[in-house]
Amino acid sequence: MEFTAEDIAEFLNGEVDGNTKVKVTNVSRIEEGKPGTLSFLANPKYEHYIYSTQSSIVLVNKDFQTEKEIETTLIRVDDAYQALAQLLEMYEQSKPQKTGIEEPSFVSKSSKLGEKIYIGAFAYIGSNVQIGNNVKIYPHCYVGDNVIIGDNTILNSGVKIYEGCKIGAECIFHSGVVIGGDGFGFAPSSANDYKKVPQVGNVVIEDHVEIGANTCVDRATMGSTIIRKGVKLDNLIQVAHNVEIDENTVIASQTGIAGSAKIGKNCMIGGQVGIVGHLSIADEVKIAAQSGIGRTIKKEGTVLQGSPAFDFGPYQKSYVLFKNLPKMREQIIELEKEIKRLKEE
Repeated sequence: MEFTAEDIAEFLNGEVDGNTKVKVTNVSRIEEGKPGTLSFLANPKYEHYIYSTQSSIVLVNKDFQTEKEIETTLIRVDDAYQALAQLLEMYEQSKPQKTGIEEPSFVSKSSKLGEKIYIGAFAYIGSNVQIGNNVKIYPHCYVGDNVIIGDNTILNSGVKIYEGCKIGAECIFHSGVVIGGDGFGFAPSSANDYKKVPQVGNVVIEDHVEIGANTCVDRATMGSTIIRKGVKLDNLIQVAHNVEIDENTVIASQTGIAGSAKIGKNCMIGGQVGIVGHLSIADEVKIAAQSGIGRTIKKEGTVLQGSPAFDFGPYQKSYVLFKNLPKMREQIIELEKEIKRLKEE
């Protein structure tokens, strides 16, 4: 599709600074810009690229000030990153939408299907499943018995949803997501082996949740593992049984959350974070990548780093010290030698 700077500015409620009639047909990164594409500038680290980019249009914040002449056309908006998201969403919605049930696939006669749905080839829809309107289930998905899926949700190829789980509206699950696999429950016995504890609960995922590829959310031992509305989970995350993640929390790749942990609203958790089970994390907590959380965090808005994690400020000061420990050790050894020599004299 082709758009002029004038068209884009009108859609975004922005202001054109340059040629209003210049046209774009695609998007590109500002450092790799090509004629006929649109880029954006939101991070000041990339500001120098705006003077050399070949992109025909660049989205910038309204308060952006140029230091020298530029060739590209600017569209000034309140938030360049959010504006780009709006454009990309419009582009996605403009693509042709698949509907209907492809063959071969299996859909139980007891299932209830909404309007304008799509079920791809080799998908399996179990007994008493309820699927809302405009749902898209791509090939090789499995939807177990008694699952409920809300309107406009998308299951990309290879998603597996075990029996009894409930999925909200406007959710997106990427390939390889597994919802409702058994929680890791085993009881040690006197014979030095482990007896499996049946996991009879389910998973409840509310509206507007997005889950990245190959992430697993385990079913509860009893009750529900709960992912509240607006949560965003990256690829390769493990969410164990009976965990609760509250609204609008975002979690990056390779994080592991042990059983019965409770995470508050609007938290931001970096990659490769480990969270011990049976603890609580307050609202708006931020946890840096590769941190280990082994205690309850009660104070809202806390920023943590390290393993075991503690407050970000003290951690940064401590890091300056412990990265110099080898050098300090050498200095102490030399001082001890000097003191010994002085005593002998």
